[in-house]
Amino acid sequence: MKVSIIVIGDEILLGRVTDTNSGFLSRTIDPLGWQVTDVATVADRHDDILDAIDRAMKRSDIVLTTGGLGPTRDDITKQALTDYFGGGLHLDEQVLDNARRLMESRGRAFNDLTATQAMVPDNCEVIVNTAGTAPIMVFDKDGHTLVAMPGVPAETETMFPGKVLPRLMERFGNSDRRYLSHRSLLVGGIAESAIAEHLASWEDSLQEGLHLAYLPNYGIVRLRIDGSGTDKAELEKLMDKTHADLAGLMDEWLLDTTERTLPQIVLDTLVKKSLTIATAESCTGGNIAHSLTLVPGSSAAVAGGVVAYSNKVKQHVLDVKAETLERHGAVSTAVAGEMAEGVRRSCLADVGVSTTGIAGPTGATDGKPVGTVCIAVSTPSGTTSTRHHFPGNRSQVIERATTTALVCLLKQLKQL
Repeated sequence: MKVSIIVIGDEILLGRVTDTNSGFLSRTIDPLGWQVTDVATVADRHDDILDAIDRAMKRSDIVLTTGGLGPTRDDITKQALTDYFGGGLHLDEQVLDNARRLMESRGRAFNDLTATQAMVPDNCEVIVNTAGTAPIMVFDKDGHTLVAMPGVPAETETMFPGKVLPRLMERFGNSDRRYLSHRSLLVGGIAESAIAEHLASWEDSLQEGLHLAYLPNYGIVRLRIDGSGTDKAELEKLMDKTHADLAGLMDEWLLDTTERTLPQIVLDTLVKKSLTIATAESCTGGNIAHSLTLVPGSSAAVAGGVVAYSNKVKQHVLDVKAETLERHGAVSTAVAGEMAEGVRRSCLADVGVSTTGIAGPTGATDGKPVGTVCIAVSTPSGTTSTRHHFPGNRSQVIERATTTALVCLLKQLKQL
């Protein structure tokens, strides 16, 4: 079963808004064994939308569109759909009532522009969008199905699995009887190219239907095994063995063998060991604490944190010694170590992690270029400090330092 996704919107093409819908749709479809063959992004222009729809309908069994269905004048997808599938527009009272009820519940006025969203094509099946005012429209033509959905991610993530996918499953099912399966693991402290070299012969020996994907991200790499086959039980058995073999080969750099994110792994490890953590951040500006507290339930392990940009804060809040700053400078392993120890004490935490560095583009000194970052982890077993150099612009240095600090932290936690 082939699926095409069309993302509609000038804001996506201009980079002002990041497309998350196509990724969500692909991940949701993936377990069915259906193949997403292409993702197209098109502007809010009638002819561009029409061309994209025509190409997708010719190549795929299912076409999913998101965007261009709002109440504003640049939302012209509905007209393009009407021109492609024929017919006219009529007022759908259910859509109108839903839009009015939703606007009232949000304390907003119901106006004429919102009411126009209740005008729907004659020849489509309408699915009332309980998460928004614009309806979802399903068109069938020559054995192919197109589903037009609003572009608001929250609406897509609510309505597609709950209302749209069951309809598609009812019609198409899993007719080609191919099953997909995935396994992944997370590694750190080794470059992507080095992994590829290390695994070259193992990759060459992979059985037919298996593929290894490399997903690097700021100092860590997720290795994902993708498998497909006609016998689900045999496929899962093969995937388990392949996953275990890969974990054994990467044992030196292995961080985790699940789909969890690095912050989730760190927090789960802290909770499992009944430990709390505090962060002391200079160059990362609270980004480590932010990444941890984004995880639901992080309050079980996160005690607190300090953004210590100035030396005064390092001294008076974190108890970094004046002589350490004078002798080694703020960007040093010695200062990072005292920061990690100081935040443990001030936040009454079991573990402290710290960063101090030069994120750039200015601030470099002799022997300490932009990208120099010192990271320390303090635990009941002692304090370790390391110096690193990260390439990239300011935001990239901050992200790399954050990830590396979490990796250093995780390695120390595993030794406790």
